[in-house]
Amino acid sequence: MTVRVRFAPSPTGDLHVGSARSALFNYLFARAKGGVYILRIEDTDEERNREEAVRGILGGFEWLGIRADEGPFYQSDRKALYRAKAEELLASGGAYRCVCTVEELDARRKVAQAEKRPYRYERTCRDRKVPDGVPFVLRARLPEDGEVVFEDRILGPIRTGNRELDDFVILRANGTAIYNFCVVVDDVEMGITHVIRGNDHVANTPKQIHLYRLLGKEPPVFAHIPMINGPDGKKLSKRHGAVGVLAWRDLGYLPEAMLSYLSRLGWSHGDQEEFTLAELERLFTLEAVNASAAVFDVKKLEWVNGRLIRRLPAADLAGRIAPMIAARGWDPAAPWLGKAVAALQERSVTLVQMVDGLAPFYAEAVVFDPKAKGKFLTPEALPVLAGLADAVAKVDPFEAGPVGAAAEAWLAAGGHELKKVGQSIRVALTGAAVSPPLWDTMAVLGRERTLARLRAAAAGA
Repeated sequence: MTVRVRFAPSPTGDLHVGSARSALFNYLFARAKGGVYILRIEDTDEERNREEAVRGILGGFEWLGIRADEGPFYQSDRKALYRAKAEELLASGGAYRCVCTVEELDARRKVAQAEKRPYRYERTCRDRKVPDGVPFVLRARLPEDGEVVFEDRILGPIRTGNRELDDFVILRANGTAIYNFCVVVDDVEMGITHVIRGNDHVANTPKQIHLYRLLGKEPPVFAHIPMINGPDGKKLSKRHGAVGVLAWRDLGYLPEAMLSYLSRLGWSHGDQEEFTLAELERLFTLEAVNASAAVFDVKKLEWVNGRLIRRLPAADLAGRIAPMIAARGWDPAAPWLGKAVAALQERSVTLVQMVDGLAPFYAEAVVFDPKAKGKFLTPEALPVLAGLADAVAKVDPFEAGPVGAAAEAWLAAGGHELKKVGQSIRVALTGAAVSPPLWDTMAVLGRERTLARLRAAAAGA
């Protein structure tokens, strides 16, 4: 049997972290088993569907490097199929027409609420002969006794008594199919063997199992993965920070970091924290997925991202941030960019932070932070800046090592401690009290700009 799995988002909003994790687990399971990974867009909710959400889903997949083997398929293109399958169930006795009005159902529901009991449809029309021309919905004909039992690959055995279910609607009066029915028809038609999804779908599973059997098919294997909570233990939401996958991209996170971190939300392989996609494809198993809720910790994601930034070649990073540089009106082909990126790697935990750190190198003139200027460009510091400019003026090559050696020798000869004058030098060069290491900063700026900035600061400019 070839394993066939699917990821089936609704295009009503961003591809959020929880959905991306479900997509990743399905993809990894398919790859680990040599199976097929299908992308299905469940866009039957015409009022809530958003075209930009579809673009966001596809863009998120592209950014993460998750490639579907089949699809994307759109449920909106399959409405005729759902109606035909519903009619087949009607003809076989697996469904029946219901003519109970909305008003009648609302009245019964209110009685149940007043009696403090859950409302379930009373199966009023189950054996009623419905005359032609009367508006109706189609309801699934479920067993009245017994129970639904399935072995969840993560949660274990789950049992639901059929009396806890009702004969739910599968086709509305306007001929459109409801979610649970569309899902099952698609899974049957696409040959889905395993359904891996968030455990918020557990309540839908007994109903869907009945539909598989009414359609003459055995249900697939189910695996319900844990929910993702914020650090406060509550369901992950926007109050915990950005939750859309592409929002994390725009904040400067690497797709490799997001993949590694998502994989660890409910799954583990020993203590390993970082993985390539190829490693994940080889190592992933459902048996290693935890049943308890995972916690999304932005600080941990930031830590993973920073580690990966520090390990990537500077040339690779320069290529990744080139569009961000261009968006700020700067030249992404600046000859010193590779040096600047290398100098910023150790202190950057996001690509945005790295690009922010490039501002002093792209600036034609130093833009001083007023507090830093007032604190560090003191009258006592100005002669040091002028002397340092003279000391490094003829260093050749003008690289971090030779520049640093000449600067430190001159400072030592003059009795100046680097720890006391270093911030003054930094502010003179960049305008801020935080920058890459001093000698790296000088090397990136180059001889002319370094000397010009030191001498301008020394002159009080």
